[in-house]
Amino acid sequence: MSELLQQVINGISLGSIYALIAIGYTMVYGVLRFINFAHGDVFMVGAFVGYYATPHIMPLVGGSLILAGPIVLLLAMIVCSILGVTIEKLAYKPLRFRPKLTILITAIGISLFLEFGGQLVFGPDPKSFPTLFLSTTLIDSQNLVLRTTPIVVIGTAIILMLLLRFIVMNTKLGTAMRAVSFNQQAASLMGININTVISFTFVLGSSLAAAGGILYGTLYPSINPLMGIFPGLKAFISAVLGGIGNIPGAALGGLIIGMTETFVTGYLSPTYRDAIAFGILILILLFKPSGILGRHEAEKV
Repeated sequence: MSELLQQVINGISLGSIYALIAIGYTMVYGVLRFINFAHGDVFMVGAFVGYYATPHIMPLVGGSLILAGPIVLLLAMIVCSILGVTIEKLAYKPLRFRPKLTILITAIGISLFLEFGGQLVFGPDPKSFPTLFLSTTLIDSQNLVLRTTPIVVIGTAIILMLLLRFIVMNTKLGTAMRAVSFNQQAASLMGININTVISFTFVLGSSLAAAGGILYGTLYPSINPLMGIFPGLKAFISAVLGGIGNIPGAALGGLIIGMTETFVTGYLSPTYRDAIAFGILILILLFKPSGILGRHEAEKV
């Protein structure tokens, strides 16, 4: 039972990070109907912002982790939201009315640019992520070691997702996002500024990816410029599993993938850790392409 509880805690903490990244995928798809494959690399940039900002923030707050953690998290979210909007304005906006395949190829190009640009700027070697949050051991037994780190990760992810839900459901821009997601042309005719809504979507998605990068660095304290590849792909699988375009579905999918990956690693073999996620993707595309919470939509041709 203790070992099972350990795996559950590990799975929820990892799944929370996947959920934060997956929400960015699903929001962009909901508004623009394309997959932003550069999103996983925005997650990587967020982790590096935390890495370089922490030594400068720590002296300003007297070395207090209680203050440094939230400040660095907020700074990474701001930087990555600016990066996300810049990518949208420079790379995606000029192609908005081009075939979706063109935008998809551009997204892959932006992803490669960030990865290899990151190697040039940050260096290719892995770096040890600094301690940002208090880490103390609460339980230490033979089969269960519970530290405050996964609790902080899970709690932060929950707070951010609840805040996102409030923004989407209870603000004017959130209402505009839902309207554009439902029918972009009708929303435009009703006076909604489509460009503003799209930019705001990238701000939200990129800031959540940055938070995911900080939390990932906290949980697995080794970062490198290629770290966004597999978490990004697994977050994409999470979004598809939950129902692409559905925000609660993306969060649910992230938790399922995180839990499944952790249980496979703990009870079968770490060799199957990545394979199981792609196996789930194949199964969901074969048997329920709309995802768990998604709904099938008929499309006129």
